[in-house]
Amino acid sequence: MSTQTSPAPTPTGSSPLDRFFRITERGSTIGREVRGGVVTFFTMSYILVLNPLILADALAGDGAGDLDGAKATIAAGSALIAGLMTILMGVIANYPLAMAAGLGINAMVAYTIVGTNDVTFADAMGLIVIEGILILILVLTGFREAVFRAVPPHLRTAISVGIGLFIALIGLVDSKVVRPGGTPLELGLGGSLQGWPVLVFLLGLFLTIVLYIRKVRGAILIGIISATVLAVVIESFLHLGAYNDDPGLGELNPTGWALSVPGLDGSPAAMPDLSSLGHFSLLGSWEKMGTVSVILLVFSLMLADFFDTMGTMVAIGAEGDLLDEQGNPPRTREILVVDSLGAIAGGLGGVSSNTSYVESAAGVGEGARTGLANVVTGALFLLSVFLAPVVSMVPYEAATPALVIVGFLMMMQVTEIDWKAPELAIPAFMTIIMMPFSYSITNGIGAGFVAHVVVQVARGRARGVHPLMWLTAGLFVVYFTLAPIKDILGIA
Repeated sequence: MSTQTSPAPTPTGSSPLDRFFRITERGSTIGREVRGGVVTFFTMSYILVLNPLILADALAGDGAGDLDGAKATIAAGSALIAGLMTILMGVIANYPLAMAAGLGINAMVAYTIVGTNDVTFADAMGLIVIEGILILILVLTGFREAVFRAVPPHLRTAISVGIGLFIALIGLVDSKVVRPGGTPLELGLGGSLQGWPVLVFLLGLFLTIVLYIRKVRGAILIGIISATVLAVVIESFLHLGAYNDDPGLGELNPTGWALSVPGLDGSPAAMPDLSSLGHFSLLGSWEKMGTVSVILLVFSLMLADFFDTMGTMVAIGAEGDLLDEQGNPPRTREILVVDSLGAIAGGLGGVSSNTSYVESAAGVGEGARTGLANVVTGALFLLSVFLAPVVSMVPYEAATPALVIVGFLMMMQVTEIDWKAPELAIPAFMTIIMMPFSYSITNGIGAGFVAHVVVQVARGRARGVHPLMWLTAGLFVVYFTLAPIKDILGIA
């Protein structure tokens, strides 16, 4: 009798693509990955419109042409860098976590850094490159991963739940279902839902809910496409125009389309202007601002990048059931390395730091579990370098229903927190509420870390707090009080 062992059977339908991305192993299919990648692209493609709006003035003021030209070059550069970094994340880390220019950091560049002590746009991009290099060093030395692993399980769960609430709020605010009014936020306009765009959002949302409840494959993608088509039809007949609530920018239009008007004006394709690439000065800011000011700025940029990604990759992993028994994503170091390279690439490309996007959860909600979804998302970003007019057809009202649905899916993890144990529940609660209430993932993580240390000290268990939790909580205290620190030091 032969004792030769038979080779393990190859999974049905196995292919080099399947084996490389471990698609079957993670319980997915190529079809789900493609759908997930498309959904992720549409839920985050707004950055190709928003990033130019935020950065164009600063770039134009740096001698890079007129305002329209600056918008065009930032749009093209944003699409190129996002596409390359998203594909790199998929291929190197095999994780469904897309990347693009980070909101918050680009606003800091445009409204805080540029212009201070004559700092130019190129100088600010140099700071972004330096920040990315420093974070990459922290990853390669193992420090960033060690901090991540020091976070207690209840805080990791709270981070996922808080991000769910945060992205749901983003969806509601961007679609103007809730907006500032007599209170910090109120329903619609004057306490009432008004306007065709809001109707498009509601129809897209409830269509997605019905499809999801009935377990229809591609529910989120169908919802986005259907809402976009409806928006295009409505705009073609009613000519609602763009949303505007600022009298200084022209006629008020509080019931117009948010972000972009759903219509195609002219050719669907355009040759890209990539002149933003290489528009950076590595050390220009040091000469103009001084060492202490630069260190504080780089510190604030690093902390935002450092913990935003940590929270996002945990949330994506929890939503896709990709975390191990300790709550760690697969190939954590590779994820963090690529994310760090995104900051460097964004600075070199003149489009601000690229970071991981929580909107990737929409693709995971559609079934994405591997880096193949990233390849699809990245390819669409690269295609949009030439098809920017088509991408800009999707208004917020058509894309944001996906964020509300995914917010619900992530909120379901709240039951994993022991709410009867105050020492666990209070830090988790602070993490969850501060993300939507302060409109920042980083702020929520920081509030939870500080609360965790305070609670453990109050219980007489200070020695049980991981040294890295002490360190990061202390850094967050500095981060939260940067303004008075600068005043004490006499720094502008």
